[in-house]
Amino acid sequence: MPLTVQVKDFYIPFLILFSFKAGAQTSALAAADSLYGLGNYASAINVYAKVGDKKSNLQIARAYNAIGNYDKAIAQYSALLDKNPELQQARFEFGKLLLKTKKYEQALEAFNVLTASKQENPEYYYYLGRTHESVKNMDKANKAFKMAVAMDSTHLRSLYALGKYYVGQEIKDSALVYIDKGLRFYGNDVAMINLKALAYYNNGEYGPAIPYFESLLGLGEQKSFVYEKLAFSYFRNWEPEKALGAYHKLTNFPDKLATAYAGLGEVYFKEKELDSAQYYIKKSIEERMVSFPQEYASLGRIARLKGKTKESMEYYVKAWEENKDNYYNYYQVCVLADEYYKDSKTRLNYYEKLLEMYPNLVPFLKERAQNRISEIKEEIHFAGN
Repeated sequence: MPLTVQVKDFYIPFLILFSFKAGAQTSALAAADSLYGLGNYASAINVYAKVGDKKSNLQIARAYNAIGNYDKAIAQYSALLDKNPELQQARFEFGKLLLKTKKYEQALEAFNVLTASKQENPEYYYYLGRTHESVKNMDKANKAFKMAVAMDSTHLRSLYALGKYYVGQEIKDSALVYIDKGLRFYGNDVAMINLKALAYYNNGEYGPAIPYFESLLGLGEQKSFVYEKLAFSYFRNWEPEKALGAYHKLTNFPDKLATAYAGLGEVYFKEKELDSAQYYIKKSIEERMVSFPQEYASLGRIARLKGKTKESMEYYVKAWEENKDNYYNYYQVCVLADEYYKDSKTRLNYYEKLLEMYPNLVPFLKERAQNRISEIKEEIHFAGN
């Protein structure tokens, strides 16, 4: 028999055995994938473990992650990457899991490896930025976000992260650079529109902020913070009717009743509708379970405009008692006491107490108080003569 025939006959059983084994692995892998796809992760893990190849080990890590067994998922990813450091997809998933579980040093290591690879992927830089952000290293975070944007000018999450940072720092112009880039590609993105509204609002530009808050409402963001900031923007932009409408909408949110009533009171006060102002400010006080010095001061202003000096003084005393760091409210008490009491010594006592309690009183108020003390002392002196 020729040698070639003998060799061929010798290998045929091994080829059959190898084909059978490969077929069995393929079948087992398909079964495991089916279980994984249906969310039957525990059963899938058991089948993947029998296959034992690179893909199966990655799927086991994913399955542990899916069921929330993060310690086993981390161990599985780590073991897989020790043997197969070239698996970028596995390292990327591993990095995100480390970030999620607040293992920031390991996450930084994973994302630094990914960003050092030749593959320019903005997602790698975005998650590197997120990790730096988590450890409060905003310089490095922003640098990473900017790298992501440089690779993909439409990378919305990086644009949002940069816009949010600059809005928080109240650097409007820098914030708008990134926010406007995002809105050019995603014009109805509510997160970006909200950032743009806040960029103007935090900068005291209430008029330009208004259309963006209105846009949020038009997109279905019927949230209390939108109504609150829109109402205040209307108020500061001298649109009282719209401000009242927005504050009335805010009363539909139980946890914002005190804020809504206080806002209504301020608008009515500005419009010189003193009875309505008084009514809503009192309702604001009733709703609050904490201190409300500003509301008492507002009621003091209203009572004074109504010519009710004693009532005004009482409200300013309450405002001062709520926050004794606010010397201005006690100064108002002094002025009102000066108007209300006829006894010079009583009036003098208020001003002297002011200077005693606040030795570092702002110069213009200190000068007024000192001048009034001199005048009252003269009154007492001449009255004694």
